[in-house]
Amino acid sequence: MAQEKLFSIIIPTYARPQRLATCLQALAHLDYPRDRFEVIVVDDGSEMPIQPVVAPFQDKLDLTLITQPNSGPAKARNTGAAKARGKFLVFTDDDCTPAPDWLKTLSVRFTTVPDCLIGGRTLNALPNNLYSTASQVLINYLYEYYNADPSRSSFFASNNLALPADRFHALGGFDTTFPLAAGEDREFCDRWINCGYKMIYAPEVQVNHAHKLALPTFWRQHFNYGRGAFCFYQARSRRNLERIKVEPLSFYFNLLTYPLSQASSQPAPLIAALFLVSQVANVVGFFWERQHQSASQVAA
Repeated sequence: MAQEKLFSIIIPTYARPQRLATCLQALAHLDYPRDRFEVIVVDDGSEMPIQPVVAPFQDKLDLTLITQPNSGPAKARNTGAAKARGKFLVFTDDDCTPAPDWLKTLSVRFTTVPDCLIGGRTLNALPNNLYSTASQVLINYLYEYYNADPSRSSFFASNNLALPADRFHALGGFDTTFPLAAGEDREFCDRWINCGYKMIYAPEVQVNHAHKLALPTFWRQHFNYGRGAFCFYQARSRRNLERIKVEPLSFYFNLLTYPLSQASSQPAPLIAALFLVSQVANVVGFFWERQHQSASQVAA
């Protein structure tokens, strides 16, 4: 029987070979015993072969490459989790580079809270990119809002979270009806909390996120977040949970003014303007997805 690891790092990837190589390079430099963790890369149907990217790291990491037809990151994470040998599953993305003490800080946390879902801090690796900076500042606002009490957190992005493998499987993993990298992490966190489990924010558990954006891709990112938000509502409806309450107006006012109070490498008024763009894109994506699903149901 294969030896159980303490950690299984799972990375879904799609058509970003250079980013994946940078991510694997960071994992190869983790300050943590090599026999205590494994890395599972799940290629979600990339047209280009991923094996040449993974091959140079085979002798540096306990590394497994799995390929699947393009099905979305939720399915890719579940595919990786099904093969994992670790007591704890650790999720990140191919455009992230974990800090050298990433697993060490997680190990310390799990020593005291072994049954919790732990979310770490994500840092912007592209401070000179206005759109990437705006996207990260928005995540910072959401983390401050939803995780105001770190011991009673309610939302973490899937590019830096860890949890016990047995509880992940008991919950059925990520909801694979989410076709995009948008909303599936929010739905999983919601399902986790509704099962009575705890989430804890651990800001010392850090990854650097290098998601290069321009105005069109920034719009598409937040349009897709709107689509994911509608899928989130649908998932809660399928579980017969009460309707989600819309956030109070103060949430949106504080969101739009938040950049003005934050130190940033980019001009605060421009980031605030992009926050407004993000919310418009989110609303458009939400109603686009609702219309799309309604049309699909009629066609069926």
